[in-house]
Formats: sequence, C-alpha cells, structure tokens
Amino acid sequence: MPAAGTRPFGRLDGRSAFVSGGAKGIGAAIARSFTEAGARVVIADLDIETATVLAAQIGATAVRLDVSDAGMVQAIMSQHGPFDIVVNNAGVDQHAFFTETTPEDWARLLAVNLVSVFACTHAVLPSMQAAGFGRIINITSEAARLGSKGGAVYSAAKGGVIAFTKSIARENARFGITANSIAPGPIRTPMLEAAVAKGGDKILHAMTDATLLQRLGEPEEIAAAVRFLASDQAAYITGETIGVSGGMGLGG
Repeated sequence: MPAAGTRPFGRLDGRSAFVSGGAKGIGAAIARSFTEAGARVVIADLDIETATVLAAQIGATAVRLDVSDAGMVQAIMSQHGPFDIVVNNAGVDQHAFFTETTPEDWARLLAVNLVSVFACTHAVLPSMQAAGFGRIINITSEAARLGSKGGAVYSAAKGGVIAFTKSIARENARFGITANSIAPGPIRTPMLEAAVAKGGDKILHAMTDATLLQRLGEPEEIAAAVRFLASDQAAYITGETIGVSGGMGLGG
C-alpha cells in the first residue's frame, strides 16, 4: 500500500516548481511535463519572449532571469515562491580546446553552469527546510563523468554540479529534502544543433556512435526522469546521479 498522502505515480498536483533555462530544449520539456502532472510551474530564462510563448501554451508563469546574478535569483525566488521543486537546468557550452579559451570564458561557463546552481539552491533551501519537504534536481552531463574533448571547462563545471548535489543531499536529508542530478548524453536540443552546425555531420556521428543505442536522445526522455525524481515515488532516492544517455561511455 502507498504511504498516506502519496500522489498517484508521477503526479505533482499541488506542488510548485521552478525550472531555470526553461524556455526551450530540455527545460521546456521539463516545464511541459510538470504542468501536465498538475504542478504550478515558473519558467525562468533570459529569453523571456520564448519563455512567455511556452508559458501561455502550457499554463505556466514566465520570468526573465540571468541565473549568473545571485541577487536577481533571490528576488525572483522570493517573489514567485516558495517552491517545492527546483530544477537547475540552465546551461551554456563552448566547443574549444582548453588552450583556446580565456579566463573570461572560464568565468562565464562556471557562472552559468555551476554558480547558478549554488544561487538557485541557496535561495530556495530556507523555505524547503521550514516546510520539511523539497526536491532539488540538477541537470549535469555525462561530460562530467567522461570528460569532453573541446569542453574541458564545461565538463569541470558539470562535475562540480555532481559533487555539490551530493553535499546538498547530505546536509538536507534531515529536512525531508532530496537532491539528485540527471546526466544527459547527446540530446536533440538547440545547444546540440549549434554544435552540429559548427562541426558538421562528423560531430553528429561521433555523438551517436558514443551511445549503445546509436541515436540522439529527446528532451522528453530527460523530462521523464526529472518528473520521476520530483514525484512522491522517488522519496527514497537522494545524492544520486542518473545517466539518461543511451548507454554513453559503456562501450560497444
């Protein structure tokens, strides 16, 4: 028998959720999945025009947010919260060998991919602790575990997300808060499409060949895993990194 108060499988009725980088790609798929599950959703993105269109389509709220600005993050969280579920999805990549990067590149990649996770989590934890419930779900990358040729700083930042997630899980279990991360492989998103446009079919073939399933993943496949981690059924999962990558890195 399910525990008292447990929602039907995958349902999020009555929950409030925040999704950073939610205007398109993986973030948009997560926001759509959450609203379908009955959650109240706030989509935060720099691209407020696209976020607003999506929000109108799915019955969510769109806000403009620069996730690298901790003060702005705190203001948005305070205005639109409290939140039961926070998905730190916003990210940016730069395909270049490390010797071709600059300290300015490092700062930008770390700010968007790692420090933003600090800022959003820091802003939401007090209310989650007071409520005795919370789901923090961070989008990392298989590059964090495997490394990435032409993506050293991105991989390092995403590796930091995994370590941070484990630490937050340890610190907050006593409050009924879980923290987990999802590590996507090559997913059909605008970010990936930009990389393919730059590198051509050779890049696309390399990505698919790195997976056992020999294909790109879809944003909805990441959203399904995120929705499960946000649900009541995932209450005993914390501190984990779940790969949704078609078997990337396991060999042929």
